[in-house]
Amino acid sequence: MSENKNTYGADRLSKIKSPQDLAKMIDHTNVKGDTTQQDVIKLCNEAIKYNFASAVVTATNVQLASEILQGIPVKVCSVVGFPLGVSTPETKAFETKQAIKHGADEIDMVMNIGAIKSGLEDLLEKDITDVVEVASGKVVKVILETALLTDEEKVVSCVIAKKSGADYVKTSTAYGGLSGATIEDVRLMRETIGPDMKIKAAGGIRELETALAMIGAGADKLGTSTGVQIIEEMIKK
Repeated sequence: MSENKNTYGADRLSKIKSPQDLAKMIDHTNVKGDTTQQDVIKLCNEAIKYNFASAVVTATNVQLASEILQGIPVKVCSVVGFPLGVSTPETKAFETKQAIKHGADEIDMVMNIGAIKSGLEDLLEKDITDVVEVASGKVVKVILETALLTDEEKVVSCVIAKKSGADYVKTSTAYGGLSGATIEDVRLMRETIGPDMKIKAAGGIRELETALAMIGAGADKLGTSTGVQIIEEMIKK
């Protein structure tokens, strides 16, 4: 485990040879409550131009994003249970089903934070498993909201997410003024889940230096609304 912890991030960084390589690790995001259709169109066009991994939108904008990105190698990602994670497992499963019906390729779900803080590990497992089952092979990322958790709760959440069949654990929504990804959290998550499961770092990643630091700590993917600026910064170097 210690070898994986120490070498994983370095291995990922070594594969970034160009701005295009980094762009493929970025989920280009707009999940604001006041997002307009024009904002979604702009997001998707930027995702196409820079060939980002995906365009991340709220459920109500999945169909529009899917129409724009049809036939283009940019995924559509929908948030579920966003931003608080307080919906029931059944509600999150239904929301996931609807998002996929409307064209979502990936799901970023906010886990039941109160469940882990209450010691209700079975409820958290159901919360995640129900979404994974309905997703039927689509990529599922579990948002921990690390700013609200102790290190012990982060570890337990990662273990349950892995056990439940999720593809990624994700640091944060960074919604409502909460702090986002930290190097320490990404390292802790990587040490917990090992080399096989993936990590998405999100929240507060606004410049190239931070983006590369998160990858160096063990992140496989970055969630940010400033992907264009990050890639343009790399192009200029």
